[in-house]
Amino acid sequence: MFNLIRRDVILQKRQLLFFIPVILVFIIAGAPPILTFLVASIFIPFNTYAYDEKVETNILLNSLPYTRKEIIASRYLGAIVYMILAICVTSLALFVFDTPFTMTDIGISSGLFLLFSALTFPLFQILKPGYITTVVLISFILLTFLTRPVGLFVTEHLTGIIDLIINLSVAILYTGATLITMGIYLTSWGITTVIYQRKAF
Repeated sequence: MFNLIRRDVILQKRQLLFFIPVILVFIIAGAPPILTFLVASIFIPFNTYAYDEKVETNILLNSLPYTRKEIIASRYLGAIVYMILAICVTSLALFVFDTPFTMTDIGISSGLFLLFSALTFPLFQILKPGYITTVVLISFILLTFLTRPVGLFVTEHLTGIIDLIINLSVAILYTGATLITMGIYLTSWGITTVIYQRKAF
């Protein structure tokens, strides 16, 4: 399964040349660190899906000595590995450019990445090739622009929930958010595995 994760990096050697410039553009443009971390985390996993969509890699993967569970597991575990690497590289770039960021920025961006991945990974198995990349791009743009309005709406109209969250300790808040995010991610993993096992290639 490690070889499947490594395959994604090997296939994207050329695309990875754009990885650092993309991060630098966001830093120089003064984008919030959370957004910079999020974009960096998304780069490799979703480029992999876009590549596979073009060349119909699933037919090749299913001819190799890997089970369908292992193929999906490599996608979900690989996404976490690439997220960690992307965070390390982005942190270094932010440090070099003297751009302040906090562990909270990293935590929130990681959570958003896992949630976004959990919502979109199953779509790659449901939607027809040719539509996937477009849907993911639109979804990411909508997520980026709707986060603030949704946050304002919750703040204004769901004061009871906000008061409950405020009264929680930081440790409980972070632990709860982590458990919920990982629960959604694992649920998505299971759903995607079931869908993939039933697909015909």
